[in-house]
Amino acid sequence: MRTVALRNLAAHKVRLALTLLSVVLGTAFIAGSFVFTDTLQRTFDGIFANEAAGVDVRLSPEERRSPGIPQDVADDVAAMDGVRTVAPGIEGSVVLLDPAGKKAVQTGGAPSFGMAYLPPERSVAQPDPFVAGGPPAEPGQVALNTGAAESAGLAVGDRTKVLVPSHGGPIDVTVTGLYAPATDTGGFIGVQFTEAQARELFTDGMHVAYLDIAAEGIPGDTLRDRLSMLYPDYKAQNGDQVRAEMKAEISEALNFLNYFLLAFGAIALIVGTFIIYNTFSMLVAQRLRELALLRAVGAGRGQVGRSVVAEALIVGVIGSLLGLLAGIALAYGLAAVLNAFDLGLPTGTMAVLPRTVLVAFAVGLLVTVVSAYAPARRASRIPPVQAMREEFASAGDSLRGRTIAGAVLAVAGVLLVVLGSRNTGGGAAAVVGVGALGLILAVLFAAPALSRPVLAGLGWLIRPFGPVGQMARNNAVRNPRRTAATAFALTLGLMLVTAIGMLGESAKVSISRLVDQGVEADYVLAGPPMMGVPTGASDAVREKVPAAADVVGLRGVALKIGDDDEFGTSPDGPLEQVVNIEMLSGTAALGDSDILLGEDEATEHGVGAGEQLVISTLGGAEIPLTVAGVYADSQVLGPLIVPSAVYEKAMPVSMRTEAVVLIKAAPDADLAAMRTDLERATEEFVIVQVQDREEFKGENAKQINNMLAILYGLLALAVVIAVLGIVNTLALSVVERRREIGMLRAVGTQRSQVRRTIYLESMLIAVFGALVGAVLGLGLGVGFLRTLRDLGLDQIAVPWDQLVYMLIGSAVVGVLAALWPAVRAARTPPLAAIADI
Repeated sequence: MRTVALRNLAAHKVRLALTLLSVVLGTAFIAGSFVFTDTLQRTFDGIFANEAAGVDVRLSPEERRSPGIPQDVADDVAAMDGVRTVAPGIEGSVVLLDPAGKKAVQTGGAPSFGMAYLPPERSVAQPDPFVAGGPPAEPGQVALNTGAAESAGLAVGDRTKVLVPSHGGPIDVTVTGLYAPATDTGGFIGVQFTEAQARELFTDGMHVAYLDIAAEGIPGDTLRDRLSMLYPDYKAQNGDQVRAEMKAEISEALNFLNYFLLAFGAIALIVGTFIIYNTFSMLVAQRLRELALLRAVGAGRGQVGRSVVAEALIVGVIGSLLGLLAGIALAYGLAAVLNAFDLGLPTGTMAVLPRTVLVAFAVGLLVTVVSAYAPARRASRIPPVQAMREEFASAGDSLRGRTIAGAVLAVAGVLLVVLGSRNTGGGAAAVVGVGALGLILAVLFAAPALSRPVLAGLGWLIRPFGPVGQMARNNAVRNPRRTAATAFALTLGLMLVTAIGMLGESAKVSISRLVDQGVEADYVLAGPPMMGVPTGASDAVREKVPAAADVVGLRGVALKIGDDDEFGTSPDGPLEQVVNIEMLSGTAALGDSDILLGEDEATEHGVGAGEQLVISTLGGAEIPLTVAGVYADSQVLGPLIVPSAVYEKAMPVSMRTEAVVLIKAAPDADLAAMRTDLERATEEFVIVQVQDREEFKGENAKQINNMLAILYGLLALAVVIAVLGIVNTLALSVVERRREIGMLRAVGTQRSQVRRTIYLESMLIAVFGALVGAVLGLGLGVGFLRTLRDLGLDQIAVPWDQLVYMLIGSAVVGVLAALWPAVRAARTPPLAAIADI
């Protein structure tokens, strides 16, 4: 039986290749995900091995967005026994400009920091070595890491500008030296200033971000425990703990990436599973007489079943091995592409851990063997004499049981989706997710029964083809199990594409509506998403653009009300002039000790207009405020609004930027001329964009489209596997119908008619799968979107044009998938096929 299994595989090389490919694609994505993230993790581990070098204790705030460590604490620590050196952490975000000062040096997402240079006698460890020039000695001088200097085209002695978003306009600087960090991550920019200038740029003069402390005469852990007791409101960590915390944060970020990639790997595997299952089902159906003959000459049921499973095992081993190799290549290619786009990821040697190898083989083997088990079990139970009958190969079991199961699952799935969509938040989304799983299983079980009426209804598409079209429809309907299994792969892929398309379209419509109804400004100043608008841009507009009647920057502010963390807004001008704020009680005018609350926030904390409310900064300072008014909840403004006086107490200097600046023109202003003035006024703030309302909405839509493009690129893998599944099924179907096709050719059917029949059959299967996927995706898209109402996605929009393109594209995909099987069918020799036994 082992010989039979091996020879059967060798005799059907094309079928073997197609089945292997489905296993390879699924396992490659799983293996590639692990290899890519493991490589990043190893590289980051190497980077962080040098972090906090020489640090015996780091004293830092519990919250990063707090003002930091007070300078008097730093002075007290420096005067303690057992302390050799206290190195203050002084840093903040910067934008390095090119030598002409007209263009920002791109980091590709890597950090871009300004920091204080500390001489060796002030440092806890040896500073990074200089490879050219020396450190800055006075304000206006800077040192750059070698990678940043190379990206910017700067050398020692060159003059350029550095933009500090939290500190007004660009600063003229001279490069005095280039230093070489232990690990210079691609895209990273590290600008070293003198300590005095760094304090001016990145602190309020009374705090620093953290303290790095070197012990003398006592163990570092002893000093850490002493500082922990003296300053319980701060974190006291040794160097190992600092590195471990940083590694944990990176691991969490990489885990998200890994889960994201693995989710699509799982989709690819699910789709591949149905292709493999379909393949082995057809394989067994075609070999029933062969297997029956083996039974007749003495082979037992177990031997017949094991021979089929053995073939699957061989396919699984080979496919898993090739998938592992393809996954390594995929990870390498992904890293190369990201580096080519200068996305700031560190580079390193590929990490292939034993875990990755084991998972790739376990998944590949499990999927393949499980997919083959049911057909093998069915084959072993067929009586030999019955299986030898010619018509038995096309006979099918009753669909009643699985149709009933599908109907029950469909009802349960719909109920869960409806119940989940009535609420919002993670719990509601989880309920909708369970309902989605139920609906997917319902389609899986009920699709064979569903295929018959749907394909009958789709028959009008091919009515112009006459008898050839009728024959194609009959072929698709004849074996509903095979048709449903073939179409399900495409159904799953297009269901996800439809749901994600709805998410993107709804997000764009919601943002557009939010801007139209909530923003009264004529122009918007916007910056990079994670950086915002430099603080000096709004002042420049006020000074240089007389047509700007109102200029209001909206700044994000992090506060605590009781134990709840809240993120609200602080305007630096008359808010009601540029934002449509609906006051429910009180007034929108803010004094220095006032606060405005959204309706839900006011209800949650049981306060109203005129009442007192104590808030806290993330640094722990309590601020008593008066609720000046309560406004209707607004996604633009957030749950609370505080004046500049509170903002300055709550937010560290290094984090003070404006999310956007809203500009209202004077009544008689020429908007076109005003735009030119705005662009001139903000020219030195290189990262600032001047946008009208439509451009602002368009830029947000562009960011959504960029995000969706990544998702669609990954989902394309599932569609590719689905297309391969259609090719595989049709190719095997041609073999199964060899005598039938030969008979048609013998009675006068032309080769072109045979090809056309296969094309139309494939097109019907593809359109059926796409149609079911689109309907399922629409339903699930509505359910999930309703759970996101609290996040501002209060509009549900359907990308109808995308759906039409998908259905047309599915028909084209069906025809393309049928090209090779159709050619094989047309080349079937009539007499040889009729005589084939």
